[in-house]
Order: sequence, then C-alpha cells, then structure tokens
Amino acid sequence: METKPAVASLSALAHEVRLSTFRLLVQAGPEGLAAGEVARRLGVLPNTLSASLNVLSHAGLIDSRRDGRSIIYTARYDAMRELLAFLMEDCCAGSPEICAPLAAIASHACSAEGACA
Repeated sequence: METKPAVASLSALAHEVRLSTFRLLVQAGPEGLAAGEVARRLGVLPNTLSASLNVLSHAGLIDSRRDGRSIIYTARYDAMRELLAFLMEDCCAGSPEICAPLAAIASHACSAEGACA
C-alpha cells in the first residue's frame, strides 16, 4: 500500500461513527448488513450514517450491493489487511518481538476469505 491510500483509509476511520460503522461491518462478516440495520445497531440518524458510508466507500474500506430495496454494506477485508500490513511494515526497527503480539492477533482474527473468528 502506498502512503496516499493509507492516509485516506486512516482519515476515513478517524471519526467515531465511521470507525464504529467499519468495526460493525467487519464483525458482520462477508454477508454484511443493510444500511438501516447499521443505523439501528449504532443508534445513528440515517443521514449521518449515509455520509459515513460514503466516506468509507470512497476510501475503499467498504463495498455495497443492492438486495431488493436494501443496500447491503460489507467491509473490504483485503483493504483492511493492506492497511494493517502497511502500519506494521518495518516494524519496530528490527525488533520484531515488539510487534509479534500484534501480528499474532491479526493472523488469528480473520481468514483469507474475510471470515473473522
């Protein structure tokens, strides 16, 4: 990952509602959640959620698909892994034992298919 996309991703996540939305979608798994369900679970107004979903989408962190009258949002696990890898790249100036616990958490958290434990 290059610096500009990393900054865009981090900027998108640097807001309480957007971060909560992204975390909820990560927890939801590949099936995702309808926008109305996200708003209900987070207790946010639909227009606030819509703006947050738009920012996360433009940053490449989430995808959407239409399912009947609903729009289903899903986390882009590949983008999340790229961002985490970027943040941990060249970890700890040659002292990988410092970052080893973080790497262990990341490797156990999600499978390659995006399913989270």
